[in-house]
Amino acid sequence: MPKVLISDKMDPKAAQIFRERGVEVDEITGKTPDELKAIIGEYDGLAIRSSTKVTKDILEHATNLKVVGRAGIGVDNVDIPAASAKGVVVMNTPFGNSITTAEHAIALMFALARQLPEADASTQAGKWEKNRFMGVELTAKTLGLIGAGNIGSIVADRARGLKMKVVAFDPFLTPERAIEMGVEKVELDQLLARADFITLHTPLTDQTRNILSAENLAKTKKGVRIINCARGGLIDEVALKAGLDSGHIAGAALDVFVEEPAKASPLFGTPGFVSTPHLGASTTEAQVNVAIQVAEQMADFLVSGGVTNALNMPSLSAEEAPKLKPYMTLAEKLGSLVGQLTTGAIDRISIHREGAAADLNPKPITSAVLTGFLRTQTDTVNMVNAPLLARDRGTEVREVSTEKEGAYHTLLRVSVRTADGERSVAGTLFGDANPRLVELFGIKVEADLAGPMLYVVNEDAPGFIGRLGTLLGEAGVNIGTFHLGRRDTGGEAVLLLSVDEPVTGDLLAKMKALPGVKTAMGLSF
Repeated sequence: MPKVLISDKMDPKAAQIFRERGVEVDEITGKTPDELKAIIGEYDGLAIRSSTKVTKDILEHATNLKVVGRAGIGVDNVDIPAASAKGVVVMNTPFGNSITTAEHAIALMFALARQLPEADASTQAGKWEKNRFMGVELTAKTLGLIGAGNIGSIVADRARGLKMKVVAFDPFLTPERAIEMGVEKVELDQLLARADFITLHTPLTDQTRNILSAENLAKTKKGVRIINCARGGLIDEVALKAGLDSGHIAGAALDVFVEEPAKASPLFGTPGFVSTPHLGASTTEAQVNVAIQVAEQMADFLVSGGVTNALNMPSLSAEEAPKLKPYMTLAEKLGSLVGQLTTGAIDRISIHREGAAADLNPKPITSAVLTGFLRTQTDTVNMVNAPLLARDRGTEVREVSTEKEGAYHTLLRVSVRTADGERSVAGTLFGDANPRLVELFGIKVEADLAGPMLYVVNEDAPGFIGRLGTLLGEAGVNIGTFHLGRRDTGGEAVLLLSVDEPVTGDLLAKMKALPGVKTAMGLSF
């Protein structure tokens, strides 16, 4: 009989489900890492929340462990590469907290609109300052959503019920999905200028970090109120305080901070500021939901081999896995590449299998492409929920196969359609195992896709490679590999460089300023 350890406090229904499904379960919480190491070898599964840290050291002692289940979304407390190396499946419950987090954002919006925390403190102090707390109505106000995915769409639905007008900035929101949600799709500058309330619902990525920077906060409507229940780091907290102090920003409510636990913050004590200690998922219903979900998923895996919401494993049969694994690695890398290099709403993704690849099960390959693609937009995607997320975003997914071989024995091509037209990338397997990029937006190029990389499009002219190398050398950035492709002599050239560390900020700006450079950006695989 499989045996599971529940090492964090969890709703009792989780243990009940394990036992009903034929899984032996122990509930032992509050153990130190050394104490956990001493007992973890007995268990096939480990069910956790956020307290238990599943480190490489813990995994080394988990000699029988087959699955780690996180009741919740975030898996920052799990060393996923180490778990993968040990053959341990890592699961989460990506949608269990969506309604709860959305409702918390709405609650904070009300708190700001009617100054509820300050009014409560004043009243309980016996002051009865009725004339001090003049609020505003939500009805007929404009709500600006930054991020219109799962949680953002729930907030939009609730806001529309409050008779608010909703505008949304999300580069991946299609016009069709915007109509379905009942929101107006706008650019970020338009949202900043028009919104009475702004709420953020996007993961923290290189593209979204400080999306409400000092510069962007200055573009907001005077008297704006801002809510963040998504991730710390989306807002420049120092600039936010300055906006509150100046009166340009009427109020701000944060459930998340750059540094957590937030024991001290320049925002604390600022008039118009409301804070909660990362309570987005803290409701009885959410805790029950994620506990039930993680128990069902883990029990299904341990008893019958079913895989649901795995972060490091696709839904595969034992027979298919060895043959499909290198293709899925290639597929995810191609999806990630096209996701990082394409801006604007994408209404269609096509996955074309050619030659030997045409005989493969298309579903895992499609899921791998979508996982790589969507991971640039959300941190809740995995092999199982990627097709659902794509469908929810209004993205059409096409699968095409051609048995006839072209220039390569086997080939995967990923194409996306945007308002600017269709763009595609293609890759193959060398030696039936090593993924390799062979075409990028119509330009022939051969490159590995691994680690931090630099993507540059420039005019093909003598001396450019030397100038680029000098710039990187002066900045102390070491080049690992160098790949070059071009359309025609003297035309457009593409460079893909693997580097030892990500290229961002000022260095990237200097690179874009080099003569002949059309595009320069950092990539990550």
